[in-house]
Amino acid sequence: MPKIVSPSVEFAGLLAEMRRLTPEVFGADGQFLNLLEGRWQEPGSPRAFRSPIDGRELGHLPMLDGATAARAVAFAKGEAPAWAARPLAERRAAVQACITELVPLADLIGKLLMWEIGKTYALGFADIDRALDGAQWYVDGIEPMLEGRQPVGLVSNIASWNYPFSVLFHAALVQALAGNAVIAKTPTDGGFISLSLAFAVARRCGLPLSLVSGPGADLSPALVQSADVDALSFVGGRFSGRTIADALNQHHKRYMLEMEGVNTYGVWNFSNWDLLAQHLRKGFDYGKQRCTAYVRFVVERRLFPQFLDTYLSVVKTLQVGNPTLVDHADDPLPALAFGPVINARQAEDLDRLYHNALQTGATPLYDGQLDDALFLPGQDRSAYRAPRALVGLPRQSELYYREPFGPIDSIVLVDRVEELVGEMNISNGALVAAVLSDDAAWAARTAREIRAFKVGVNALRSRGDRAEVFGGLGESWKGAFVGGALLVEAVTTGDGPILGNYPDATLLPEVV
Repeated sequence: MPKIVSPSVEFAGLLAEMRRLTPEVFGADGQFLNLLEGRWQEPGSPRAFRSPIDGRELGHLPMLDGATAARAVAFAKGEAPAWAARPLAERRAAVQACITELVPLADLIGKLLMWEIGKTYALGFADIDRALDGAQWYVDGIEPMLEGRQPVGLVSNIASWNYPFSVLFHAALVQALAGNAVIAKTPTDGGFISLSLAFAVARRCGLPLSLVSGPGADLSPALVQSADVDALSFVGGRFSGRTIADALNQHHKRYMLEMEGVNTYGVWNFSNWDLLAQHLRKGFDYGKQRCTAYVRFVVERRLFPQFLDTYLSVVKTLQVGNPTLVDHADDPLPALAFGPVINARQAEDLDRLYHNALQTGATPLYDGQLDDALFLPGQDRSAYRAPRALVGLPRQSELYYREPFGPIDSIVLVDRVEELVGEMNISNGALVAAVLSDDAAWAARTAREIRAFKVGVNALRSRGDRAEVFGGLGESWKGAFVGGALLVEAVTTGDGPILGNYPDATLLPEVV
């Protein structure tokens, strides 16, 4: 019997439920609207948006022009003084009300994220769950973090599509809790539908949040360079991040710019191959479309046979397919390793990087194939790619210095510790790394030579949240560090410097 889309995740039903819950998000013609000037309005120039799961049209992005975005920023700035003047107890009550209303909607949001950005249900649900759980942690313990501090005013948020809730929405709630007005740009590649639902609930609860959509180049003058913006939080690629950093050189404002780096995984004098297998499986979450994905494995040459056996034993078992399909209507959704990448353009770019590596001399180690049984007959598969791996990647390959942001791994073989450290530091800074060795003391010493913000010793590291500080080294991060109290400090002013990674200094004075 052919597979079917589970009735519990059919998009038409999910969208109907969203319309029932938040009708204000939609115009009279059914188009999605932007949240600006305190209300849902302005469909902009609607641009068709298609799901990476099967290419179906989900709706239209309400793309604004720069002038309309400037209106949104000016109004949001005007909301800041009154919100900052409200007692903390009132701000906390508003954020708590938002969290409370969204908890029963987490299932709906997780399923919308499946269609919007191709997550499996488990990962989509985890994204909203982490956001709400993390925001609750701040609601419960914000007082000491705000002692002697004042909000900066208006915080602008531009984030990538891969974690719209645990990164973008979570940050917006904490920024508002700290006393700031907040404006956010929806990720152009996906997440605007589920974010619109959440922002509608937040606005109803009295939070000074605005949400706009549009091309980054058109909205950047308002969301980045405007004098009304007092702080900027950006998560995205290095090219866009560098452009923003250059623009910010002309403006003295707070900023947190998270950019990708090649996160590396070093293996030296190691024998716990079961642990490696666990790490490899976990590493393929969301098809490695994460800023903390490990995509470069630097391996002591003599260990390559055991590494290869372990790697292939894991990667050959990974199931990649349509995450909405079941055999029968009442079946649970499958536990796939991952579904599609974000869109067909990204899939094609992965093909380009892979073939460029082959043309420049890399050796293919694994080239996975999609299983017909994990798709509907004839469905659009243009955004799906199975895992691939390469060894012997030449330096002239584009992939040598670049994070693929998808399921392509590269393995580099080394003979000396100096080579291992050099190959792990190839991208001039990264967010995370890991060093595996039977000699934990050696691994801990070597970890200090790796240019990544977090380095795990016989353990994976991730972005983390709550009390854990997060940032990056080198070109992977610019500005204030976040996480725990530092997330609050990043959007408030007070005595003393704040911790961060800035072009000219480790510490930025609290002068804004």
